[in-house]
Amino acid sequence: MAATTHQAGSSGLSRGRWSARARHDFLWGLIFTSPAILGLLLFRVYPVIASLYYSFTSYSIFGSPRWIGLENYRNLISDQNFWKSLFNTVYFLSFSIPLGIIVGLGLALLLNMKVRGMSFYRTIFFLPSIVPAVASAVIFNYVFDPQYGILNNMLRVFGINGPGWLSHPSWAMPALIVISIWGVGNLMLILLAGLQDVPQDLYDAAFVDGAAWVQRFRHVTLPFLSPHLFFALITGLIAGFQYFAQPYVISNGTGGPARSTLVYGLFLWQNAFKFFKMGYASAMAWVLLVIIVITTLVTFRALSRRVYYGGA
Repeated sequence: MAATTHQAGSSGLSRGRWSARARHDFLWGLIFTSPAILGLLLFRVYPVIASLYYSFTSYSIFGSPRWIGLENYRNLISDQNFWKSLFNTVYFLSFSIPLGIIVGLGLALLLNMKVRGMSFYRTIFFLPSIVPAVASAVIFNYVFDPQYGILNNMLRVFGINGPGWLSHPSWAMPALIVISIWGVGNLMLILLAGLQDVPQDLYDAAFVDGAAWVQRFRHVTLPFLSPHLFFALITGLIAGFQYFAQPYVISNGTGGPARSTLVYGLFLWQNAFKFFKMGYASAMAWVLLVIIVITTLVTFRALSRRVYYGGA
């Protein structure tokens, strides 16, 4: 009996010592991670909570916020610029994402071939994707110049008078779509990695069975690339709804000509930092969050079952 009591006491003592050590380690862990935790709270969590509060207020930075309830959200429904910016964003997404995936996949297929100097070609095609967005927009300002731009000069060689790309409402958004395709290098590398993971045995078996190149691509390559293509679609949707830098630089922050480049992110910026309607801009930000979440969930619901994970 005494031995049992002593054993129980010893185990309780060891548990007490372990708890003290755990508390000690936890305390020092908090001390060492406190800069990251404080940064997360101050620059991530607090702005999110504050923006939610400001979305229900009339706030212009220069004064105290005044509670107005759902007024900002009601004003959004009747704001023509809001709907125009949403339409421009959907228009941009409808073309930039499919074209970006097609171009990225085409480049990945070319770069997957066994030819000399392939590392050099891969580097050349990847370099545009690491150019900062503002720098690429400035460069394309010169490329699309109607009088001196290289694009219209090339068209003149073939007897075609190019349009005023960035000064015509019908051509400004297509120009932005072309700029977005310019930076497809990241997606190209992802798809290239996916191509190199496709088992060669399946290609050989399909070839022996008499499958043509198109059939091998459709029934072997695409299923194994479906997770990468699905990833490209989801990330493209999320990033596209937040598209801002290039339209801002191209239009000098105006969204012109004739609001043709007024995407959602640019209109949000105008309300926050040009018109100083912080409460209205915060409401726009939360509406954008809801749109992105719903679009992502619908995409997952519609396409996730069609994604092949290599027999997983």
